[in-house]
Amino acid sequence: MRPPQVTAANVEKTAPETMTNAVLSPGPPPNNEPSNSGVSKMVRLIRESFAVVEPHSDEVAKFFYGTLFSIAPQTRELFAANMEVQRSRLLRALVHVIQMVDKPDELLPFLQQLGRDHRKFGVVTQHYEAVGTALLAAIKRYAGDAWTDQVERAWAEAYTVMASAMTEAAAADDGPAWYTGQVLHHERLSWDLAVIRVQTDHPVPYLPGQYVSVEVPQRPRLWRYLSPANAPSDDGVMEFHVRSVEGGWVSRALVGHARPGDQWRIGSPMGRLTVERENSPDILMIGGGTGITPLRAIVDDLAQYGENPRVHLFYGGRTRDDLYDLDNLRRIAMQNPWLTVTGVLENDPNVDGVEHGTIADVVSRHGAWEDWDVLVSGSPAMIRATVSKMLVAGTTLDHIRYDPFTLD
Repeated sequence: MRPPQVTAANVEKTAPETMTNAVLSPGPPPNNEPSNSGVSKMVRLIRESFAVVEPHSDEVAKFFYGTLFSIAPQTRELFAANMEVQRSRLLRALVHVIQMVDKPDELLPFLQQLGRDHRKFGVVTQHYEAVGTALLAAIKRYAGDAWTDQVERAWAEAYTVMASAMTEAAAADDGPAWYTGQVLHHERLSWDLAVIRVQTDHPVPYLPGQYVSVEVPQRPRLWRYLSPANAPSDDGVMEFHVRSVEGGWVSRALVGHARPGDQWRIGSPMGRLTVERENSPDILMIGGGTGITPLRAIVDDLAQYGENPRVHLFYGGRTRDDLYDLDNLRRIAMQNPWLTVTGVLENDPNVDGVEHGTIADVVSRHGAWEDWDVLVSGSPAMIRATVSKMLVAGTTLDHIRYDPFTLD
């Protein structure tokens, strides 16, 4: 497949394989050049220019989509009528890619997952070309004096690599663009929380800890990311825990109005909160609220085996009601000596049998967790606070994993 080319002024066309090697396989600078040459220089240019643009993220997203729909009107029908959620997702994805741009072992699988997942929208190669043009135009508009020919070339090369990885992964995937599922059970645990079980026509090939995108009849074309709370099963049943969030179009509809018999579309699995049981060191899991679901799926999977790495799961919330799955997790721990479960409450000091404080503080009080793999799942604020606190406590960043998509 011909790789998409970004149309931008003053950008030379470079062979895709050359750019892939340059961007995704950084090595020592040639000819003893300083460390800011080559890939390092490109990464620096992208990050510095994006730092100028990021405070204007809402305006950047609006300009991007306005430009995209102007130069490629056919792309408008791929999106829901309400663009608020989609605009926020664009910036989250962009920030995540920028953070990983010099980490090819993490970036390439993420882009490949995105490419496979985007098949559900009916995205084709020509759409990627229009997206690249609109993206560079939006960054240029809000970068001001930080936008130079070198910066433009860096963005164009990086985007071409991103788009090539996504289109190649999409073309190589011979599975369905989405799976069809039917709601079997809807149970409302509280006014803002529901458990929903869905049976798919074919089992979705997700790994415990991954997440999927779903489209529901209550909100057509408005896809939302959800993490299954159970390990994959032969009958194709997936369990989702959904909390209604403020401004969450899909989550509120699911909690209040999902019904047995509803037909869902479920996209390709994504995410890196997975565990290779036989090769994994001990595992520290940190989950907040419904962020417990991918961790619960991993525990559900591990519970099938007699021997596992040690797992210490911290499950946090503001009040006891937030720890809706704590009793179930404790029952699993009673039957599996490799599992330790610690409840953490931030604003409910009279509850016994749990530790008190923010989950970041409580986890850090237990040490630096050296040589443990750390999986973090929760709201963006919870993830930021927890990762920052652990880094200060001495945990190394390369031992910490989390996924970027956590909001409605």
